[in-house]
Amino acid sequence: MRRGIDSAEFCPSFGRMEEKRDIDGVGAAALIGFATLLAFNQVVIKVTGGGFGPVFQAGARSALGLLVLLVWIRWRRVELKVTRAAFGWGVALGLVFAFEFICLYLALDRTTVSRASVIFYSMPVWLGLAAHLWLPGERLSGLRALGLMMAMAGVALALMVRGSGPGSLSGDLMALVAAMSWAAIALMVRMTPLARVAPEAQLLFQLAISAPVMLLLAPLFGEMIRDLQPIHVAGLLFQSVFVVSLGFLLWFQLMATYRASGVASFSFLSPVLAVLLGWLLLSEQIGPQVWAALGLVAAGVFLINRR
Repeated sequence: MRRGIDSAEFCPSFGRMEEKRDIDGVGAAALIGFATLLAFNQVVIKVTGGGFGPVFQAGARSALGLLVLLVWIRWRRVELKVTRAAFGWGVALGLVFAFEFICLYLALDRTTVSRASVIFYSMPVWLGLAAHLWLPGERLSGLRALGLMMAMAGVALALMVRGSGPGSLSGDLMALVAAMSWAAIALMVRMTPLARVAPEAQLLFQLAISAPVMLLLAPLFGEMIRDLQPIHVAGLLFQSVFVVSLGFLLWFQLMATYRASGVASFSFLSPVLAVLLGWLLLSEQIGPQVWAALGLVAAGVFLINRR
């Protein structure tokens, strides 16, 4: 699902009082499409990395996505009201967002899509654990606790099964840090004044802060341009337009329409689809242990989101 925002995917309602609906056929189709979009985006990032350095790619994606978002805001005449208390948290949100995607793009540059996705999409595990500790009314039931343990076992299994690439371990660990950063972002927009800020403003903070930060840091992570080909430019544009901006605007609309628990219950699809697409499109070799890890994480995420 992300954040990109990949990172506001598990936001609460943004101060809206209207009654939310249960998932219907239209909502289910939209959520399956969104999960597929996020899964395919992992493949796109991996392929686009052949033309751009990972951190430069992430920064350029945020910069281009910011332009699309600004056009959207002007076209829809969205009011961006941000209180003084929320502004500082918005800056912090953008910095954590930048850190998350530096880690994710480095992970996908160093390990396979299947491995990175199994670990990265364990985000609801860390969010559920943190919510159990810090959010009133979010304590884990027996079934959700079982799901958390299953998903954590899947992550541990994925980390223990070594890949053939020399950077596999570092890539796996960066995917784990990215997942925890994503969970931190979700907590920030629930526990701070950002909860009363429009979703477009939240996304604006994330892109406007992360773009210059990542572009300035990009030279520290090696070459910014590699063997650049048209497919790499197309991949960057795809991420910027269809994922980081329009894709997550769709997500916000779904969150505003349907119950959050119902929306979140579809999150288990993203790691499953990402592993399948990595296998189908990139011919990644996936051993039985990785399939087992995927099954544990997907089942665990599904149970964590049960109410």
